[in-house]
Amino acid sequence: MQIFSVEGMTCGHCVRAVTQAVQAKDPAASVNVNLAAKEVGVESRLSPDEVISLITEEGYSAKLA
Repeated sequence: MQIFSVEGMTCGHCVRAVTQAVQAKDPAASVNVNLAAKEVGVESRLSPDEVISLITEEGYSAKLA
Protein backbone atom coordinates (compact mmCIF):
# COMPACT_ATOMS: atom_id res chain seq x y z
CA MET A 1 0.00 0.00 0.00
CA GLN A 2 1.22 3.47 -0.91
CA ILE A 3 0.59 6.24 1.63
CA PHE A 4 0.06 9.80 0.43
CA SER A 5 -0.05 13.00 2.45
CA VAL A 6 -3.01 15.00 1.12
CA GLU A 7 -3.84 18.59 2.07
CA GLY A 8 -7.28 20.14 1.68
CA MET A 9 -9.58 17.22 2.49
CA THR A 10 -12.18 18.17 5.07
CA CYS A 11 -15.33 16.09 4.64
CA GLY A 12 -17.07 13.05 3.21
CA HIS A 13 -17.34 14.71 -0.21
CA CYS A 14 -13.55 15.00 -0.28
CA VAL A 15 -13.21 11.32 0.59
CA ARG A 16 -15.60 10.34 -2.22
CA ALA A 17 -13.89 12.63 -4.75
CA VAL A 18 -10.43 11.19 -4.06
CA THR A 19 -11.71 7.59 -3.94
CA GLN A 20 -13.68 7.91 -7.17
CA ALA A 21 -10.80 9.64 -8.98
CA VAL A 22 -8.45 6.74 -8.25
CA GLN A 23 -11.04 4.03 -8.88
CA ALA A 24 -12.01 5.60 -12.22
CA LYS A 25 -8.51 4.71 -13.49
CA ASP A 26 -8.19 1.45 -11.54
CA PRO A 27 -11.59 0.01 -10.53
CA ALA A 28 -9.87 -2.67 -8.43
CA ALA A 29 -7.95 -0.10 -6.35
CA SER A 30 -8.36 -0.05 -2.59
CA VAL A 31 -8.49 3.52 -1.24
CA ASN A 32 -8.44 4.29 2.50
CA VAL A 33 -8.78 7.93 3.52
CA ASN A 34 -7.89 9.16 7.01
CA LEU A 35 -9.16 12.76 7.23
CA ALA A 36 -7.69 13.36 10.70
CA ALA A 37 -4.20 12.31 9.62
CA LYS A 38 -4.57 13.91 6.15
CA GLU A 39 -3.47 10.61 4.61
CA VAL A 40 -4.71 8.45 1.78
CA GLY A 41 -3.65 4.82 1.48
CA VAL A 42 -3.87 3.38 -2.03
CA GLU A 43 -3.35 -0.20 -3.10
CA SER A 44 -3.37 -0.10 -6.88
CA ARG A 45 -1.60 -0.98 -10.11
CA LEU A 46 -1.18 2.78 -10.67
CA SER A 47 2.20 4.36 -10.06
CA PRO A 48 2.61 6.86 -7.20
CA ASP A 49 2.94 9.68 -9.77
CA GLU A 50 -0.34 8.64 -11.42
CA VAL A 51 -2.15 8.62 -8.06
CA ILE A 52 -0.72 12.04 -7.13
CA SER A 53 -1.83 13.41 -10.50
CA LEU A 54 -5.38 12.09 -10.03
CA ILE A 55 -5.65 13.55 -6.51
CA THR A 56 -4.22 16.88 -7.69
CA GLU A 57 -6.78 17.01 -10.51
CA GLU A 58 -9.48 16.87 -7.82
CA GLY A 59 -8.05 20.04 -6.26
CA TYR A 60 -5.94 18.65 -3.42
CA SER A 61 -2.22 18.83 -2.75
CA ALA A 62 -0.69 15.34 -2.60
CA LYS A 63 2.75 13.79 -2.08
CA LEU A 64 4.15 10.47 -0.93
CA ALA A 65 4.17 10.34 2.87
